[in-house]
Amino acid sequence: MSVNKVILVGNVGKDPEIKYFDNDNVKANFPLATSERGYTAANGTQVPERTEWHNIVCWRGLAQIVEKFVKKGTQLYIEGKIRSRSYDDQNGVKRYITEIYADNVEMLNRRAGAGEGAGFQNDKHDTSYNDPVDLNDNSEADDLPF
Repeated sequence: MSVNKVILVGNVGKDPEIKYFDNDNVKANFPLATSERGYTAANGTQVPERTEWHNIVCWRGLAQIVEKFVKKGTQLYIEGKIRSRSYDDQNGVKRYITEIYADNVEMLNRRAGAGEGAGFQNDKHDTSYNDPVDLNDNSEADDLPF
């Protein structure tokens, strides 16, 4: 058995690049930055903040949603798979790239009039909106026996 699952929370580095293909497929690419805070070790050694950049790829309906709602600076929660590929650049040099193919994207930024976050999942045929769950809902209608 093997597992290829990536979970990232970070900020979009630039507006997504959107490509429409002849077969009605849509692809969105954008960089996502994740950071680890700097700290001072017990012995006084300063460890600086470290930022990693991830290449995010979204397809179909998820790409259309990204096109509408995601822009530079948007904070996102992303679940997906890691994929590596190679290509030859303009000079014939072989280049390697690692990308995150997103299956689920949730916006974490708060907007006026919006809830805590909006979640979107990528399905092979359909893209659906996931209503965020209110974990602090203290309603009286509780079925639990305890």
